[in-house]
Amino acid sequence: MNNSPFSILNSPLIPPGYKQTEVGVIPEDWEVKTTSQFANPVRGGSPRPAGDPRYFNGSHIPWLTVGSLTNIPASQLVVTETATCLTEEGSLRSRTLDPGTLIIANSGATLGVTKLLGIKCCANDGIAALLNLSKGISPRYLAHFINTKTNYLRDIVASGNGQPNLNTELIGNFRIPLPPTKAEQEAIAGALSDADALVESLEQLVAKKRQIKQGAMQELLTGKRRLPGFATMFGHKNTEVGMIPEDWSVAPLGRLIASVEYGSSAKSSQKGYTPVLRMGNLQGGKIDWTDLVYSDRDSEIKKYSLKLGDVLFNRTNTIDLVGKTAIYEGEQPAIFAGYLIRIKVDEDLLDSKFLNYILNAALSRTYSAKILSIAVGQANINSQKLKTYPIPLPPLKAEQSAIASILSDMDAEIAGLEAKVARARQVKQGMMQELLTGRIRLV
Repeated sequence: MNNSPFSILNSPLIPPGYKQTEVGVIPEDWEVKTTSQFANPVRGGSPRPAGDPRYFNGSHIPWLTVGSLTNIPASQLVVTETATCLTEEGSLRSRTLDPGTLIIANSGATLGVTKLLGIKCCANDGIAALLNLSKGISPRYLAHFINTKTNYLRDIVASGNGQPNLNTELIGNFRIPLPPTKAEQEAIAGALSDADALVESLEQLVAKKRQIKQGAMQELLTGKRRLPGFATMFGHKNTEVGMIPEDWSVAPLGRLIASVEYGSSAKSSQKGYTPVLRMGNLQGGKIDWTDLVYSDRDSEIKKYSLKLGDVLFNRTNTIDLVGKTAIYEGEQPAIFAGYLIRIKVDEDLLDSKFLNYILNAALSRTYSAKILSIAVGQANINSQKLKTYPIPLPPLKAEQSAIASILSDMDAEIAGLEAKVARARQVKQGMMQELLTGRIRLV
């Protein structure tokens, strides 16, 4: 079995101008070097004992930990800040790294993730660094290349007994294909950095739009802001769900709906039958139609078949997932599973999309704790308690629908941007496959 990180690129047909190497097919004028041939791999250092106030939570120098790398987006190549700092005495018991240093996470969930330092900082022993880099090597090129091999580093290089770990010997023996000049390396790195910049800008726009939507939900679902045509001269009143307009009402959910029901427990994996939606199929307020199970039980299919406008509700799971909802919009025939609650909406009283947004917003509030039961780490919402949940209600269903329509349009815009992010990532992935193997030359 070939465990080379470039094994998928190996081909018995080598095109003219290319050669077969231990890392795959690369241009003839490229060469393969181990990391130790052009740099000195070292590990960071952690003051002991951990948490000692003589060393930690100071203000002398930024303190970079392997855990903090999880908060840096993949599209951000440069580390610009850290969460905490060391004291001066703590820095003497660690390793100080200069701006421009290439660092590699050598353990944990981010093992193999590579960044460049934009700041002077100390690094803990879960981080390795490449010092004394040869002048003819571009650190940006190295960072982009190594970041394409995180799975290989984690699953092959660092595998063994216990927790995967990259020591300096393993890092030093890692083979890297190198274009002949630093100028070509920089050209490749520049193109990939431009692709990263596009991904990052789109991600930031998505985050901004989500914040705008969150603000809109807080205002529209509480009546703090009224839409044109529905504004009144009424003031506001204080209720169990907070301040709402005087012409709004508060009613328990059970009074507004037809029923709350448990669903199917079928878990057949055979395709060709009716899909069964499970807890994991509720994502971001919508139904994810991948990873389905199926039911061939006619009685269940007849009883639990979803209807347009049904709101699906996770009644049990971890505390952060319980209460997640999605609305069924008739995408395909389906039933729902036993740990989802289907809410049948009375069309004369309640707009189902409005209810979906209310539940998604409300169950993140402190009030939700009143209807939660916790047992052995599992959160659960009893259907009878759910029926007592207070729902703020505009006087006209038309206003509910208008609010839901605005929020739905925001969701659609966010979904469109997320699709652009996904496409930008795919483009970058294709660029990496072409540029980092020399299939496309830039200089």
